[in-house]
Amino acid sequence: MNGKKDLDKSTLYEAVKTLVEHPAKHIHLDQQKLFTLFSIAFQYILFRSTKHPGHYIIRIEDPSLAEKLARKAKDETTRKFIGRLIVPRRLTYGNSTFHLDYFPLPTWGMTKDIPKEKIQGAIIVKNTSNNPMIDETDFRHVNEDEQAINLFGKHYYLSTLMDIAPRTITIAFNEEFEGLEPVEFAFIEESSERMVDGVRISEDIQFEDD
Repeated sequence: MNGKKDLDKSTLYEAVKTLVEHPAKHIHLDQQKLFTLFSIAFQYILFRSTKHPGHYIIRIEDPSLAEKLARKAKDETTRKFIGRLIVPRRLTYGNSTFHLDYFPLPTWGMTKDIPKEKIQGAIIVKNTSNNPMIDETDFRHVNEDEQAINLFGKHYYLSTLMDIAPRTITIAFNEEFEGLEPVEFAFIEESSERMVDGVRISEDIQFEDD
């Protein structure tokens, strides 16, 4: 997908500039446009990687969401990069290395042993579901994730990165996190509640399918 439905370059530039100039170490993007916010966050991290070479972690809730981001992010560069990252889950860009993992702890095999001092940033992307997606038939995943929750809290997929990454960007709608600074972009219009089949729901990030 490309063309008129992508973010125009000036809008994307200004949004990335907002993140570059923001003083907070840990930022929360909590507006409803998931694919728009991911493009902004990824382009920021890509830019940061040229100034602060090192390792960057992209932690997405589950593989299904990663595939959606590779198809529907709002700029071509982000779509191509994530599409290429999904299979190897590690790519080199310039002097930096990007890693992809998911919320379940057993997927962290390639990222858990990176020396902390070499990690320069991370993006965390949460879907609309309340809990990380875990294959309940894989009891190893369930047990290890429960241990992580007990040790680090329910947002372990974020808190473990906040402890080691000098900059994190968390994308999560309708969630609250301690220690994060909310950042909003004025060009993203907030959608009001609407009725679907007689049920009133918020127009959340899942509706950004254009």
